[in-house]
Amino acid sequence: MPAIKFTGPGGARMQHDGSGRIFVQNLSKHFGPVAAVQNLSFEVRPGSVTGFLGPNGAGKTTTLRMLLGLVTPSAGVATINGRPYQQLGNPAQVVGAVLENEGFHPKRTARNHLKVYAAAIGAPDNRVEEVLGLVGLSSAADRRAGGFSLGMRQRLALATALLGNPQVLVLDEPANGLDPEGIVWLRNFLRAYAREGRTVLVSSHLLSEVEQTIDQVVIISHGVTRYYGPLDQLRSSQQSRVLVQAADANALVKALQEAGFTQVEPTPDGRVAVVGATRQQIGDLVAKSGIAVYGIEEERADLEKLFFQLTSPQYPGAQYSGAPRQPYGQPPQQGGWGGPPPPGYPPQQQYQQAPPQQGHGGWGGQG
Repeated sequence: MPAIKFTGPGGARMQHDGSGRIFVQNLSKHFGPVAAVQNLSFEVRPGSVTGFLGPNGAGKTTTLRMLLGLVTPSAGVATINGRPYQQLGNPAQVVGAVLENEGFHPKRTARNHLKVYAAAIGAPDNRVEEVLGLVGLSSAADRRAGGFSLGMRQRLALATALLGNPQVLVLDEPANGLDPEGIVWLRNFLRAYAREGRTVLVSSHLLSEVEQTIDQVVIISHGVTRYYGPLDQLRSSQQSRVLVQAADANALVKALQEAGFTQVEPTPDGRVAVVGATRQQIGDLVAKSGIAVYGIEEERADLEKLFFQLTSPQYPGAQYSGAPRQPYGQPPQQGGWGGPPPPGYPPQQQYQQAPPQQGHGGWGGQG
């Protein structure tokens, strides 16, 4: 991919001195009795892409709206460059934001839409052509926005945010509606933008959607911070486990405990799970102990599972306990809606709700 060059109004290269820091401290917002955001604190520094993650309804959009001066906080502060948004001298050149992609007149072309916004912020018309090229809409510039797909509207919204060549980008669910090619493009674009010393804050309700894009992550749920720090540190908080199919499970458990592996538990399909071990360690142990095994599989909890653990269900539905009606009185089939999972797929509930092990920094432990 060729290097992405970002230029200022008139084509002049803008120098960004790294002052585009976002700072949120003890931020809270109540809507009547509802606490949408509670004592939220985090910092977003230039030169990195920070993910702002949480399930729908967690308080992400409310926080971004407070950061951009659209909602007044009940308590706390949110600043960009050390100032509230309302006090920024030329906000379009400091921060570009996309909170929704519906602010287009359906009969106006993409080019004309951008010209209106460029005139409003004092950017020249040639900047319109630049941002159309940056987001890949040059060939669709004369099409009416009302005929755009969701993904094309996302690109047009991003182009609008880029008109002022801002130091800071704040994007709410920017990958929504993009196809796989568009997601790869967005990932490369945001990382290139951050490499120029700029600040990028991206919200999402899916960690998998932004995992390959972000460096830092802020995870919230119920309006409260659940994790704040480097993504690599979150990864390192995971522990691997090895699943072993042994001829004599009891003998294997005894040998594991004697070797110092204390986190050993059975799985529903009859295998033995060893937390904090590697395949090589288990292979050496069973070879030395003379225990016959039929399979050794190493498994790591992915970040998406950890994300679910940290956020927990905000609006849990009732457990469905019934089985589908069987025709003509046939007995229920095993492995169906109410049946056990196939071998190798332990019940998901077991890992989402299991309490963390003490002293081992498990899947839900502190990074």
